[in-house]
Amino acid sequence: MQFLRFEEFLKYESFIIVGVLMAVLTLLKLTGVFDFSSDWLWFVAGVGLILEGSISLSKQRKFDKKYKIVEREN
Repeated sequence: MQFLRFEEFLKYESFIIVGVLMAVLTLLKLTGVFDFSSDWLWFVAGVGLILEGSISLSKQRKFDKKYKIVEREN
C-alpha cells in the first residue's frame, strides 16, 4: 500500500471541501438545526487558511525552482 505524498494531498480540492464545510456548518447554526460554539467555525477557518497557505507556498516553490530569477546590479 502506497501512502499519498504531501504534495498530492495539497490540492485545491481540500481547500474547497473546507469552504463547503464552513458554509454548511454556518447555515445549520443560523437556521437553528444545530447549536454549537462559533469557535468551531473559527477552527475550520484556520484549517482552511493553513491549507491555502500550504498550497500557495508549494506552488511558489515549484515556480521558483522552474524559473530562476536573476537580479542585475546597477
